[in-house]
Amino acid sequence: MLATLAVLGLALLVGFSTLGVWQLQRRAWKLDLINRVTERIQAAPVAPPTAGQWPGLDVAKLEYLAVRLEGHWLSNKTVLTQASTVLGAGYWVLTPLQQTDGTQVLVNRGFVPASQRAEWLAPAEPDHKHLSVVGLLRKTEPDGGFLRSNDPSQQRWHSRDVAAIALAQQLPQAAPFFVDAGLPALLEASSAELAPNPVGPWPRPGLTVVRFSNSHLVYALTWFGLALMVVGAAVLVARYERRQHAAVHHPDHDTHD
Repeated sequence: MLATLAVLGLALLVGFSTLGVWQLQRRAWKLDLINRVTERIQAAPVAPPTAGQWPGLDVAKLEYLAVRLEGHWLSNKTVLTQASTVLGAGYWVLTPLQQTDGTQVLVNRGFVPASQRAEWLAPAEPDHKHLSVVGLLRKTEPDGGFLRSNDPSQQRWHSRDVAAIALAQQLPQAAPFFVDAGLPALLEASSAELAPNPVGPWPRPGLTVVRFSNSHLVYALTWFGLALMVVGAAVLVARYERRQHAAVHHPDHDTHD
């Protein structure tokens, strides 16, 4: 029985300690990620990856990179995707930007309230005015929202699924990423700090919230605490066994004259 408890205790000690070390490693990774993302946001905007770089492009490694696009709007191919922001529920206005090299990049031009859905989905002619757009490069959001699938035929989009939107809007050379127009003023900011005036103009850009949860230190301390509890339990068991051993081998005897 004692041997079984010893093996179990050792397994728990090793397991809890390993999980604690893993959480410390995850914390170091998360802090590095936050630093890299902060640098990307604060750096001067650069040109986005070119079409020749798209095959095999790992967009996750470039997410939140500040980029500058050049081209004109394909306003007639605008789609709205559901959004929940500090301004309430509504939609993101996604319009393809026709670049000078013939490719298209979906641009999230910003947020509009639900009351403006019909207005932004109304047919519009392409705007051939050349413009420059600064924003953050973002990775696609495939499949839809939680328990909700995108329905292109009904113009109901629950996520910014670049490939599906490009197919539905017949964009022959769409980039495998989209761009959030505008740069957020704060990193790790609260909703109160980010909340702008809820009055137009619309769409409202710059509402990207860059926030990373980082509770790995708390998790690590929890696992290490459990490991210490195992050590404490082992000490108590060892003391109990020593007392039992002493009682068996050195029993008290009454003495008689």
